Amino acid sequence: MNATPEKPAAPKKAAAKKAVIKTATAAAEQAPAKRTAAKKTAPAKKTAPAKKATAKKAPAKKATAKKTAKTAAAKAPARKAAARKPESRVAMVRRARRINRELAELYPYAHPELDFTNPFELLVATVLSAQTTDLRVNQTTPRLFAVCPTPEDMAAMPPEQLEELIRPTGFFRAKTKSLIGLSAALRDRFGGEVPGRLEDLVTLPGVGRKTANVVLGNAFGVPGITVDTHFGRLARRFGWTTAEDAEKVEADVAEIFPKSEWTMLSHRVVFHGRRVCHSRKPACGACAIAPLCPAYGEGETDPEKARKLLKYELGGRPGQRLKPPAGYPGQPAPPMAPPVAAS
Repeated sequence: MNATPEKPAAPKKAAAKKAVIKTATAAAEQAPAKRTAAKKTAPAKKTAPAKKATAKKAPAKKATAKKTAKTAAAKAPARKAAARKPESRVAMVRRARRINRELAELYPYAHPELDFTNPFELLVATVLSAQTTDLRVNQTTPRLFAVCPTPEDMAAMPPEQLEELIRPTGFFRAKTKSLIGLSAALRDRFGGEVPGRLEDLVTLPGVGRKTANVVLGNAFGVPGITVDTHFGRLARRFGWTTAEDAEKVEADVAEIFPKSEWTMLSHRVVFHGRRVCHSRKPACGACAIAPLCPAYGEGETDPEKARKLLKYELGGRPGQRLKPPAGYPGQPAPPMAPPVAAS
């Protein structure tokens, strides 16, 4: 009686066992599918290095972009120059003469910025002005001319004493040699007088065409073009010449302007070069002739910043002459401070 009820348990166990086997088989069959899916998804995980590689390439693209920008910037001036229409000779002359008229209105008081009372003083002051400022010369010559006012006096001056008198102007040994030489030549060959001809002046020691033209134009009223560093620089910026040699610049400019304008043209251009159109940083934004200048933009174009670059009377500061002529709107320059005595 007890054994009979226990017989149906076997089929149940068999069914359970079959169910376990079926489940295990299903799991086993599903495993390869999961592995396959995992393998399929694996490459997606490996895309990160590809992104890094792409990121590494980005700087190369940036570098290429920068290089392209630099190349474009380098070509910009060339394109600008190419875009500018070539100027005819007639147009250049008209523009040059208009610049002269504009400068005449801007500097009606233009004058030689060396203090002098006679041709000899102007000749000596001009020789001393090499490699220094007119202000420094003007501060030095009062003592010099008090000691040797004539060529005879200067020719007889002991070199050591003359060197000490002109030392503040720099290159005093070479200048002493020139001053004694030209003074002796004036005494011996020209009766102690400064000649009024270019061909005579350039035979004097230390006197070239620039110095001769300064003396002729301002002491004798003979027209001349004075090509100093300022004049040469502006003549090239204005497109009047491309020459670097002073004599060639003088010849080129002389063909543009009537002879009667030469001396005052020199003063006006030099004035503008010292006050506005500086060598290193022109005050383009404060320049009255900017619309006529092919070199506009080489300097500061912002008006406020440019005004701060103006010098001498235009900048509200003293000029270069201790004794400026009547009508000069600026302040006279101060005399040289006396040397401090050694204690």
